[in-house]
Amino acid sequence: MAISGLAISDRRLAGEMPATLARVTAEQWLDAARRVHETGGRLVALWGADRRDDGGAFSIHAAYAGSDGLAILELPVAEEEETYPDLSAIFPCAARMQRAVHDLLGLVAQGAADLRPWLRHGAWRANEFPLRREFDPEAYRANAFEAYPFVRVAGDGVHEIPVGPIHAGVIEPGHFRFSVVGEKVLRLEERFGFAHKGIDRRFADFTVAEGYRLAGRCCGDSTVAYAWAYAQAAEALLEVAAPPRAKWLRGLMLEAERIANHLGDLGALGNDGGFGFALAQFSRLREDWLRLCDEAFGHRLMMDRVVPGGVAADVGDAIRASIAARSEAIEREARTLRDIFDEHSGLQDRFITAGRVTPETARLLGLIGLAGRASGQALDLRVDFPAEPYTRLAVKKAGHAGGDVAARVRVRFEELLESLRLVREIAASLPEGATRVELPHPAAGAFGVGWVEGWRGEVLVAIEAGEGGRIRRAHAHDPSWQNWPVVEHAIMGNIVPDFPLINKSFNLAYSGTDG
Repeated sequence: MAISGLAISDRRLAGEMPATLARVTAEQWLDAARRVHETGGRLVALWGADRRDDGGAFSIHAAYAGSDGLAILELPVAEEEETYPDLSAIFPCAARMQRAVHDLLGLVAQGAADLRPWLRHGAWRANEFPLRREFDPEAYRANAFEAYPFVRVAGDGVHEIPVGPIHAGVIEPGHFRFSVVGEKVLRLEERFGFAHKGIDRRFADFTVAEGYRLAGRCCGDSTVAYAWAYAQAAEALLEVAAPPRAKWLRGLMLEAERIANHLGDLGALGNDGGFGFALAQFSRLREDWLRLCDEAFGHRLMMDRVVPGGVAADVGDAIRASIAARSEAIEREARTLRDIFDEHSGLQDRFITAGRVTPETARLLGLIGLAGRASGQALDLRVDFPAEPYTRLAVKKAGHAGGDVAARVRVRFEELLESLRLVREIAASLPEGATRVELPHPAAGAFGVGWVEGWRGEVLVAIEAGEGGRIRRAHAHDPSWQNWPVVEHAIMGNIVPDFPLINKSFNLAYSGTDG
């Protein structure tokens, strides 16, 4: 991707996705962000690296999406300064990413309005940074507590409702601080990072050929999307291509993952709207589908089945027939359930206007994925930058401009039905041939990036190879980084009891942002 009007020397990266890499100065860093914004581009991810082990410096990276693909910019950061220009004034979604960079690497976004910690939670000393080469694991402190300066809302009748981080049921930890008058929400502030897993640092313990297993565990409900993005990045830096059959099997698994999650969410949304019948019916359909995934790929979630160089599972004629039959049966029931949803006045009363995000707000804040498509942001990598097999599938992009819970439910139904069609087409059209290729030894310093449209939104993985085939630096990015701040806006003006419904209509990842 060439950034219009910016004179920088970039190089085209190998791989399935159109991407370039360029090193820039601090002035070019800001100029590039402004130009991307002016031309309708967006910030996909931001992360940092420590390259001092080979005489280099710290660096900060930004991945931008434009009309012709990804542009990845690398800004060297002097050790004596440890600062870089703030991007949050241009791309608001950068704010939390920059705070995470500081907690993990110690680099400060100069000029940023919000410099509060994001991931650390007092779990390691304030002057220690886990992604620095000299980090001492003994710096971790168990059960440490540091008060967090939540933003306070003052005024007559305003009070706060703290929710979490421990929630009922099986759910990742997250804290929600509501400022309310009566039941009307004036402000919501979120805080995550309670279950930070140290994934970026853990990647350095793996070789490029092995890291897919960790990538697939960044977020369990998106294991195929993460593993595929990792495989794309690994294949790009190794300059190899997976066989055609493997690429089609990856598409089959990605759509199967999308189907499972949409079935689960539609049931939960009906239940949160007071319609328990929906939960029972969609839970039954989801369980049927997960059992089919287990039968087809040997794992209900298809974990560890997408690998660099191809796939670690194949399907025979009998399974392909089962996929066609099961998807047709689920589609018939899903269409009936959609009619029931549409005709249920009580459910529609809960859905319509609740948690509305206008297209203008969505565009300003960088809302992406399913939630973005429900707010007029017509972005879907399967259509915009298709990798095989999507180059041959004519995927129908879902989209609405309503931006409320009802719109997000409609998009889910549309995408569910389209994915059911796609799995039948993929299963019927699988090319013959190998499912995996041998991997060469990576060259130290080789860089690759993967970019995949998961069910929640786009997942990005960037990998740099080190010595001996090991990973020097890898970063995995979840779409929830962009979308969680939008939930804070979506709830404003709504009543507190509608928060579970609004929150579920986005269904963002806690685990994916606690990497």
